[in-house]
Amino acid sequence: MILGIGSDLIDVRRIERTIERHGERFLGRIFTATERATADRRARRGETYAKRFAAKEACAKALGTGLRAGVFWRDMGVVNLPSGRPTIKLTGGALMRLQAITPAGCEPRIDVTITDEGPMAQAVVVISAVPGVRSARPLAATDRGGKVDD
Repeated sequence: MILGIGSDLIDVRRIERTIERHGERFLGRIFTATERATADRRARRGETYAKRFAAKEACAKALGTGLRAGVFWRDMGVVNLPSGRPTIKLTGGALMRLQAITPAGCEPRIDVTITDEGPMAQAVVVISAVPGVRSARPLAATDRGGKVDD
C-alpha cells in the first residue's frame, strides 16, 4: 500500500550558486557524509548535489510533514544499494515519522528515482508499506545493503 508520494524539481544552477555562496555551512547543514562523499567524487558535482536535494524535498513531502514536525534535512540521506538503485536512509525525526505512518505488520519501503537534464534535476519518492513482520530493530527501509552513515 502506498503511504506517501512526493516529487521535486530544482534548477541545478541554484544549488551551485548556493554552494559557491555558503560553501561548507550549506553542505554540512543539508547533506550527510555519504552524500557528500558521493557528490565530491563526481565530475558533475553540482548536479549530484541538486538531485539529492530534490530527493530530500520529495521525501519530506512523501512523509506528509515537509521540513517541519521534527523532520530535518540530514534525517534523510540518499544512498545507493549494491545494485546501484538509489533509496533513502532515514534517521531521527524522519525515521520516527516513517514508523508512525507504517501500519502494524508491515515493513516500510522507500523507492526513489532521480534524474537531471541540464539545468534541471528531479526526484520522485514513493513510500509504501509491504506486508511482513517488522524486525526488532526499526528498519529505515534502506538498511538493506546500502551504505549507512551519521
